[in-house]
Amino acid sequence: MSDLSRQDHWQLVYRTKSEKEVSWFQDKAEPSVELILNAGATPTSAIIDIGGGTSRLVDALVSRGFRRVTVLDLSSAALSTARARLGSAAGQVQWIAADVTRWEPAQVYDLWHDRAAFHFLADSADRAAYVERVTRALRPGGHLIIGTFALDGPERCSGLPVARYDGAGLAAEFGNAFELISTQRHLHETPWGAQQKFQFSTFRAVKG
Repeated sequence: MSDLSRQDHWQLVYRTKSEKEVSWFQDKAEPSVELILNAGATPTSAIIDIGGGTSRLVDALVSRGFRRVTVLDLSSAALSTARARLGSAAGQVQWIAADVTRWEPAQVYDLWHDRAAFHFLADSADRAAYVERVTRALRPGGHLIIGTFALDGPERCSGLPVARYDGAGLAAEFGNAFELISTQRHLHETPWGAQQKFQFSTFRAVKG
């Protein structure tokens, strides 16, 4: 999928569907919040949520006093929805409308979180570009948390094919600069009651 058509796809999704009309909706951002806290993040940690869209993760972090949160998504429409939901608290967050595979990080982060964005990258060049951005943007000792469909999870989402992973498969994608710390399965229930099998893997950046 080209950069333009990829962006157009997600703009259309977020302009035409409400939160509870998309399969990935969560009232509470779990297990993401738990994993972020387990990684040792504090209110002063610089955290970026890749493909954050309208996710409630930013709400959860801001409500816990996190002051250096960035949300990046292809869809400016999704980010506008999230900003409106947060109200005055939205000013505490940095919002970036960009394709992560083309984005140039302007700062270093302590923690990089991605729930269900990486698994849409079917092209190996896009995955390599993503990994290159993580490698540049994450400080040594920082944490990378990636949630994807599990090996026995769905093969498609939002009309698009997805790649499915376990911890070892993700470790192979991210290479020796990242140490796999933990992997856990997560059963997500969609707003209409279907179940989707996810896995979440946490890595530590070991580059020096």
